[in-house]
Amino acid sequence: MQQHGNPDKDIAARRKADPAHWRLATAIRALSMDAVEAANSGHPGMPMGMADVATVLFRNHLKFDAAAPNWFDRDRFVLSAGHGSMLIYSLLYLTGYEQMSIDQIRNFRQWGSITAGHPEFGHAEGVETTTGPLGQGIATAVGFAIAEEAMRAQFGEALCSHKTWVIAGDGCLMEGISQEAVGLAGHQKLKNLIVLWDNNDITIDGRVSLSDSTDQLKRFEASGWRTLSCDGHDPADIERALADAASGKDDRPVLVACRTIIGFGAPNKQDSSGVHGSALGAAEIAAAREALGWEAPAFTVPEDILADWRAIGARGRAEREAWAARVDAAENRDEFARRISGGVSERLAPTIAALKQQALASKPKVATRKASEMVLEVVNPELPETLGGSADLTGSNNTKTKDLGVFTPENRQGRYIHYGIREHGMAAAMNGIWLHGGLRPYGGTFMCFTDYARGAMRLSALMGLPVTYVMTHDSIGLGEDGPTHQPVEHLAICRATPNTLTLRPCDLIETAEAWEIALSSESTPTVMALSRQNLPLLREDAGAENLSARGAYVLREASAAPRVILMASGSEVEIAVTARETLEAEGVPTRVVSVPSMELFRDQEAEYRRQILPAGTVRVAIEAAVRQPWDWLLLGERGREEASGFIGMTGFGASAPAPTLYKEFGITAEATVAEARRLLG
Repeated sequence: MQQHGNPDKDIAARRKADPAHWRLATAIRALSMDAVEAANSGHPGMPMGMADVATVLFRNHLKFDAAAPNWFDRDRFVLSAGHGSMLIYSLLYLTGYEQMSIDQIRNFRQWGSITAGHPEFGHAEGVETTTGPLGQGIATAVGFAIAEEAMRAQFGEALCSHKTWVIAGDGCLMEGISQEAVGLAGHQKLKNLIVLWDNNDITIDGRVSLSDSTDQLKRFEASGWRTLSCDGHDPADIERALADAASGKDDRPVLVACRTIIGFGAPNKQDSSGVHGSALGAAEIAAAREALGWEAPAFTVPEDILADWRAIGARGRAEREAWAARVDAAENRDEFARRISGGVSERLAPTIAALKQQALASKPKVATRKASEMVLEVVNPELPETLGGSADLTGSNNTKTKDLGVFTPENRQGRYIHYGIREHGMAAAMNGIWLHGGLRPYGGTFMCFTDYARGAMRLSALMGLPVTYVMTHDSIGLGEDGPTHQPVEHLAICRATPNTLTLRPCDLIETAEAWEIALSSESTPTVMALSRQNLPLLREDAGAENLSARGAYVLREASAAPRVILMASGSEVEIAVTARETLEAEGVPTRVVSVPSMELFRDQEAEYRRQILPAGTVRVAIEAAVRQPWDWLLLGERGREEASGFIGMTGFGASAPAPTLYKEFGITAEATVAEARRLLG
């Protein structure tokens, strides 16, 4: 690998070479050492190793204003190597972010502080995304860069033109999601994405060579990136590389390999795994202070150094004010303000209401994946903020509508992204697109492949991002592809994830309501579980109320006080309706409850839940998946074990046509009737 300078140069010589830079960077190192030591927990090595690179970045290149952390046209800074969180916390404090006080630095990793062990979005202004699971930051940054390109194309460079800077470590580049992200970014020619690789050759186990021998520069070059290198402890060489990276001399994203020494300045522990994930200890900190020439007490930054850092934090003010003036003068000012606010479009509700009425009149029998497409066909023209996509399953997910156009390097106005076979990278990019602002992303794959996207989906929930996951082929109903593609446990996993809304609609009207819920969400991601097989329209009314927003509701009422309640979601609601007809014909009053969302039903008032699920009845739940999430409706909510049954899956599926599978696995109206009879005695 090409290197510039000698990172092993004596510390004393480096101190003399650029004293002003040295003092600024050493403040980061000192605060990082002190905070980790006070917590007796954390990773001091990376902040100490990357302090020089971060100083040059914030001092000379990053466009930001610490007094306005959420300025829309700021550069985005993503610390993908989130274990080095004290790097960003130190920078936020030093540059003057109001929330990041010295007390927050003192309380690193403690209860109630905003300085969590890994950076968390929503805790501290200036933290653009939650990182820590390695690779997520660089993949999310691809979404930031996509969104910047899209918003610039829609609103012009005067309102949107900025860069996304990422600090990533060896671990980020080893995680598989990184290649999904790198490949997508290179293909899309995201020229304003710049990754600074902390190339320190150390992981927790020891040298990188224990587990990896990848030539990262060649890897990135092969993926369509421009690559540069620098001595990560030489400010002049860092400046050369960062200036080149920021020049935009061509349309490729840029990787800068910054050769660094982990724990730089800790004389006995630097350049070893011993400085990766534990406090240095009092003796080593004392030795490091001496080597670094830092005489200030713990958690103290000399006034002159702090003043210099605060000046760095304020240098973007004039640029921000000029941007604000351009926004005020723009013809599309109001629409721009609406878009970047993330608010719900006033056009959504009437569009959905009209479609529901049309559905009631035409009564189409379509798969809910097709129903979803029908919703998007009327919603996408009304909501220019939607940005769709699919992980190479566009024709199966039905996620592309004719008005969108494809987002490419040649057409940034396109609103549909071909993510390729990159489920995890797609999910992380959607997180970044939402976090950037101005767009509402949705993306599709098969329900079974939520497994492949799980890490990023979990972060959607953790950060409270209302992205929409269009997960089709949601059961054994997909048929011949077999058990590798047939989800049985995935609904349970999604429902078990905190702050995740799982919606499994039964027909076009419920699908329209599901999309209205998803596109109205402000802080919760939605998993849309959609069928491959055609389903009849079961709703008999399309009133103003969004019944799916109740989570569960009476779809078919019993002829008298119900003796049996049949509960189902999605494609199995049709089975429940058919079973009810048989039971009613036998004189058994039977109610059908459609349950498109367990989470939303759980949120309803107790009295409503009591009305829907009264005590003293037999209950049977029907779903082509595992029983686990249904137990709270079968055994709780006034239910009784001896009066409860489940029609569904107890194992994996098989390869056969869908009707055969439903029959062989006993997910039928006949089996439902038989179970109800058994429970009635």
